[in-house]
Amino acid sequence: MIIELAQSGVRRSLATNVWIALATWVIAVIVYAFARNWDSEFAMFWAFGITFGFVLQRGRFCFASAFRDIFLLGHARNMKGVLFGLAVGSVGFGLLMSQQVPNTALSIYPSTANVLPLGIHTALGGLLFGVGMVLAGGCVSGSIYRMGEGYIASWVAFLGVMGGLLGSAHTWNWWWRVHIASAPRVWLPHWIGHSGALAVTLAALLVVYVVIVWWEHRAGLVLSEGVRPVESPLSVSEHLRLVTGRIFVEGWPVVVAGGVLGVLNVLLFAVAEPWGFTGEVSRWSIRIASFVDASPGPLAGVGVLPGCVLVPAEGLFLNHMVFLVWGMLFGSFATAVGAGEFKIRIPKRGVRYVQSLGGGVMMGYGSGIAMGCTIGAFFSAIPSLALNGWVFAVFLGLGAWIGTHAIRRIA
Repeated sequence: MIIELAQSGVRRSLATNVWIALATWVIAVIVYAFARNWDSEFAMFWAFGITFGFVLQRGRFCFASAFRDIFLLGHARNMKGVLFGLAVGSVGFGLLMSQQVPNTALSIYPSTANVLPLGIHTALGGLLFGVGMVLAGGCVSGSIYRMGEGYIASWVAFLGVMGGLLGSAHTWNWWWRVHIASAPRVWLPHWIGHSGALAVTLAALLVVYVVIVWWEHRAGLVLSEGVRPVESPLSVSEHLRLVTGRIFVEGWPVVVAGGVLGVLNVLLFAVAEPWGFTGEVSRWSIRIASFVDASPGPLAGVGVLPGCVLVPAEGLFLNHMVFLVWGMLFGSFATAVGAGEFKIRIPKRGVRYVQSLGGGVMMGYGSGIAMGCTIGAFFSAIPSLALNGWVFAVFLGLGAWIGTHAIRRIA
């Protein structure tokens, strides 16, 4: 009797989640319709944001865990998903850029690709971001999808990111004058052509894959995505229930999520620009600071740089990037509710708030001077066949190693 009552309660809970999720998706469609009537670009970025949030949540795809788990747990399951997404993105970006700049001898760059100035700011930005994302328990994109799942600490981390971006804005003109304005932009196709740059990038990703597999075997902890036996559905409805359950309720293999994110990034690049959003978040920070006369003022050089560069507070609040960022959060929330994974989670220890806020500040400042986070300066920069993406990645890994030692001490 007790078991029957418990099962009945679970069914009611699941049914409630489904209805709330359906209502949320209806709201998403309504927002899309209004956005489309206002500006078709708004609607497109809303759809991309919703889809990115959906995939991030289903795959629990977070760059912080990809780097952290290598050092903390000795396995690289999440990093394999990141590498696969980078490989997919590199192929797609490479094909698109070969059409945008067919003659690499002209020394011009694809206008929207994340080929960024390379220098000390890239390394320092990656290092700070790597430490910060481990302390905060998630990168910026990871924090956004966890915000949609109800993690209060992720909201605190996001506030820290906004504060760190504001701090980087206040020091931006110094960085620009002293270093960034004269820093080189190194695009591999200029040196070895499109096909050579793509081949070198894919080979480098393969080498990283071999290294992390060796690392896993060295640690004695090799995890693989479990493959469940295919059930034999009794009817069409049972078959459809099984398929929808695997898409909307069960967690996705991280390699699948990485591949889908890579494809989405290519599609977004094809119609507009590579995936990234910290530039837009910096605009929110600067706009809020302007209300209390704490705005950094004009930012030198930002108008001529690609990537997630800091954005001044001028202009209307509504733009395409607002719809992308809020779409990611909304998509994650709707997906988490439908899967029964939404729950308000309040940290049990006060130090967790400090840890999240401090880690967020470090991520914000690092992404501000590096012109991107793990999305713009890494996941969209390496596929852009730019050297700055690899330098950022190396120091991101070093920062994650430092952050892992720090959280061990905190624990």
